Amino acid sequence: MKFGQWLGLLGLVAALLLLWSLRQSLMHLFAAVVLAMALCTLVGAIRKRLNCSRPLALLLSLGVVGLVLTVVATAVIPPFVDQFAQLLAKLPAAAETLLDLLRRGLANASQMLYGSGGDSVSWLRNGLMGEPGAPGLSSGLGSGLGPSLGSGALRLLGLAGGLGTALLQALFVVAVALMVAVQPVPYREVAVLLVPSFYRRRFRQILVQCGEALSAWMVGVLISSLCVGTLAAIGLTLLGVKLVAANALLAGLLNIIPNVGPTLSTVFPVSVALLDAPWKALAVLLLYIGVQNLESYLITPSVMHHQLRLLPGLTLTAQLLFTVVFGPLGLLLALPLAVCLQVIVREVLIHDILDPWKRQRLEA
Repeated sequence: MKFGQWLGLLGLVAALLLLWSLRQSLMHLFAAVVLAMALCTLVGAIRKRLNCSRPLALLLSLGVVGLVLTVVATAVIPPFVDQFAQLLAKLPAAAETLLDLLRRGLANASQMLYGSGGDSVSWLRNGLMGEPGAPGLSSGLGSGLGPSLGSGALRLLGLAGGLGTALLQALFVVAVALMVAVQPVPYREVAVLLVPSFYRRRFRQILVQCGEALSAWMVGVLISSLCVGTLAAIGLTLLGVKLVAANALLAGLLNIIPNVGPTLSTVFPVSVALLDAPWKALAVLLLYIGVQNLESYLITPSVMHHQLRLLPGLTLTAQLLFTVVFGPLGLLLALPLAVCLQVIVREVLIHDILDPWKRQRLEA
């Protein structure tokens, strides 16, 4: 290659390394874009209903969002925090109950297979029960009190620093989202100017399609999450499980994260039900499996109207890859990223590159 080509290749490598070093900031920027698209979707719905100007629709949208946040902060969050604290307090007892059931099951299986004197699975049963005569948690407490206090103080400082950083990042995301929502077209044109001039018109169309896909995804996720939370609340109430509000709200919120979220939302109600009766825990598990299947095969297809046909395997792969590359924020934004990448791959790679190349080969 010539010197200019080597220089271009070096510039490309440097740009990729720069993007890699800024990947967390780019994810925060993408989160701001997703929030801005949610606000723009609400603005568009209000303009369509009331036939008003965009500034007025934006003010009404911000008022609606502020009202919803106020209601959530005053009426939903306090009981949720209280019930969630009770959930966390019940988890150790639920784990102990589950271990006790496993011990009994292993003992019965050992007796059935090896007779009353059989001890072939004692190593596993002892592992669940704990070694006899093992020292308790209180042994050596006084000798390690000083280091424990020091490590505890360091953990508190680290936690405070992490919370402060997360708060600043959240404020940055909200501020950028509001700025983009006020003037979405100029910011879109800035992105359009970053591509070569011959492709700008086409790239503008692709960005519009990405925005429409994100809007359809957000509306669908909102409706499906509300349905999942409502169905979970009704089912838990009928089964007589405690802490219904916290469990139903968790089911609706974690439904935003596909595959992983519904699994996590099952842990808490099953743990609470296990303290009452094993059959109730099994009933709760079956309830959540039924709700998730209903959401996957009936609610989501009806809401999306086949606008976003993401295969479950591709969704799970995207979650894994984005979590490895971007961390927990990548897991949270895996689905909107997959939605945008699907549009880009379909429009750029398939329609603009592969299809013309195929036609040229056929003509030749």
